[in-house]
Amino acid sequence: MDKKRIFIVVEGIVQGVGFRPFVYNLAKGLGLKGWVNNNSEGVYIDIEGLKNDIDTFLKCLENNSPPLARIEKTTVKDRQILNYYDFEIRESKQNLDKITFISPDIATCSECEEDILNLNNRRKGYAFTNCTNCGPRFSIIKELPYDREKTTMSEFEMCKQCNSEYLDPTNRRFHAQPNACRECGPELWIENFKGDKLEIEDPISFAQDMLSKGKIFAIKGIGGFHLASDGLNETAVSNLRKRKRRQFKPFAVMMNDIETVKKYCIVSKLEEKILTGIKKPIVILGQKKNYDLPQNIAPNQRTIGVMLPYTPIHILLFSKKIKVLVMTSANINGLPIEYKNDSARDGLSDIVDYFLMHNREIHVPVDDSVLKVIDEEQTIIRRARGFVPEPFKATNIRNILACGPNMKNTFCIGKEGFLFLSQYNGNLENLETYDHYKKNIEHFKKIFSFSPKFIAYDMHPGYMSTKYALTYNLPKIAVQHHHAHIVSNMFENNLDEKVIGVCFDGTGYGTDSKIWGGEFMICDRLEFKRVAHLDYIKMPGGEKAIKEPWRMAVSYLYKYLSEEKSKKEVKDILIKLYGNKAINLISILNSNINCIETSSMGRLFDAMSNIIGITDKVTYEGQASIELEAISEISIEESYNYKVIKQDMYIIEPYEIISQAIKDKIEGVSAKMIASKFQNTVVNLTVNICAHIREDSGINEVVLSGGVFQNSFLLKKIGRDLKNNSFKVNTHKYLPTNDGGVAIGQIIIANEIIKNKLKNSNN
Repeated sequence: MDKKRIFIVVEGIVQGVGFRPFVYNLAKGLGLKGWVNNNSEGVYIDIEGLKNDIDTFLKCLENNSPPLARIEKTTVKDRQILNYYDFEIRESKQNLDKITFISPDIATCSECEEDILNLNNRRKGYAFTNCTNCGPRFSIIKELPYDREKTTMSEFEMCKQCNSEYLDPTNRRFHAQPNACRECGPELWIENFKGDKLEIEDPISFAQDMLSKGKIFAIKGIGGFHLASDGLNETAVSNLRKRKRRQFKPFAVMMNDIETVKKYCIVSKLEEKILTGIKKPIVILGQKKNYDLPQNIAPNQRTIGVMLPYTPIHILLFSKKIKVLVMTSANINGLPIEYKNDSARDGLSDIVDYFLMHNREIHVPVDDSVLKVIDEEQTIIRRARGFVPEPFKATNIRNILACGPNMKNTFCIGKEGFLFLSQYNGNLENLETYDHYKKNIEHFKKIFSFSPKFIAYDMHPGYMSTKYALTYNLPKIAVQHHHAHIVSNMFENNLDEKVIGVCFDGTGYGTDSKIWGGEFMICDRLEFKRVAHLDYIKMPGGEKAIKEPWRMAVSYLYKYLSEEKSKKEVKDILIKLYGNKAINLISILNSNINCIETSSMGRLFDAMSNIIGITDKVTYEGQASIELEAISEISIEESYNYKVIKQDMYIIEPYEIISQAIKDKIEGVSAKMIASKFQNTVVNLTVNICAHIREDSGINEVVLSGGVFQNSFLLKKIGRDLKNNSFKVNTHKYLPTNDGGVAIGQIIIANEIIKNKLKNSNN
């Protein structure tokens, strides 16, 4: 007989996803002998038997692996026959030098949902039900290999029945590390706002009753706490806003099923697929015309962020009484999400009436991911639960730590041909978030056995991520913010040649020490040349101008009016529009004290938002721009005039836009029309400048990146008009277009710079 033995190394996401039982059952079914185990490299399979059976085994391995598995590489080597007696699953082994792939936390599968809702199942109503196809992974792992004793489940000793499932290769809970039941696993309980544990027999039923009566809960989930209230109760939502001191920023909601979502929201096929998939992120959906949820859930918006239940706790909370829950991350004033019981008690006691607690420790906090569908393509706003730590392939990548930006921070590590982008860490604006950021970096180093050889960081000297980077005694590469944005898109779309990069955002430190943000570049993965930008404008009061858009409006008006009118006329006009506070701002502008110059598209949006009458002060990042988009109408095609000056590069002067918008406002033109005309002008100038650059350079490939491109109106129309002008257009789909994707750009650019230096030194 034609017998052979092979040794297989399978790399990828193959641990904690039912891969070993899949291999075991496949081998047993084919009559093959040998063994399989987990290790730091992935999965090892040593197998022998008839050649035809081994060929069948390899085909099934490639084509029929478990749904959560992601095979990156399979290596097969022939070995001498040992005549194994049987096929077995062996103990895990660890090789500290190799990288291991880890599954993200995955939403409860349909089989486990059926278990907890089945009155005849031993796990009926059990809030920590999971199997190898679902449940916590990344958030509970302390170290590798991924075995129960190295997770936060180590303190729970399995009962006889759970252990039997855990050891049975034919059971879907075989080696499901968080496997447990009511007899042996984590438990739920209720505490009041003082932290006193209540003697409640059924915590879920109590929570349902109290939520339906308008009470506010802190609910511990898979990656942290949520603040929850009844989404149909306007008073409860209002109370949550007051207590959280969150005046206008939209809340996300969780709805009990897709039918309820469709009752309130417009849902495309792709949006439904994302909502109901295994990741279950928040999806930004359009509100239906008959939408009648409380307006204070998403004030001044025509969209709402919606997710479906993704843990057994969530599934159990919904009932005849509860159909919609506000579910917002439990964090205060820019601090990280609460994920520890003691810290939550201290931090949330002034907000909640009750805590729904459990005793399964969260080792790594992970926020909800946020996605949006634009022109039937997904775009990620926040990449976290369900996605992290899935890697991206990157050939010839060095061991680089990219420290990321300050806002919407993520960091990234490169090792063995893969990039591991961290979960969303928040804005590094306070000590707590900075400590959270450093802790997450150390965790990535540990679980991925990673020691950086190079450090990449943002050029901005004031960023906390930059200051962190400078603590390393390693070679360091500073990367320009907008170049990193563009290259993150180039990486995602597999582009190597020079492109026209359009980057619109709020803040990025430029090579001239000014604040950039309305940028056109010619760049590749190594270098960039700035070829056009919005004209510089002063930011009176520096950071204050970001939080008070009226300051940017005055700055733009002052610069425009000063070219045509006397100082007295300018002063009189501004006082008429903005009162006496304009006098102080004129003084600041004239003295040039704390008036850094910016070319930011975000600041132009702020100014226009204020001129239209949307807001004087913002209470959350991007509010002015978001609310301007919300009142716009994409069917409107009218626009304003602007001027382009050709110097050593193209300078876009938007002052005519400002003057025409003021004129429209005085003449009673609707805010909707002014907002739409303004955004159409941004579309026109973008396409116009790209056409100039193409004429000069011959480059036809355009890359769009930066936080402003979260704006559906702009992204749709700019993409459409560029394509109509025969440009090839590249947008983000798997990396955030905002600062959440910058770390990927940093690491790719740094890698190219290192490679180029080595190449030059060898010549």
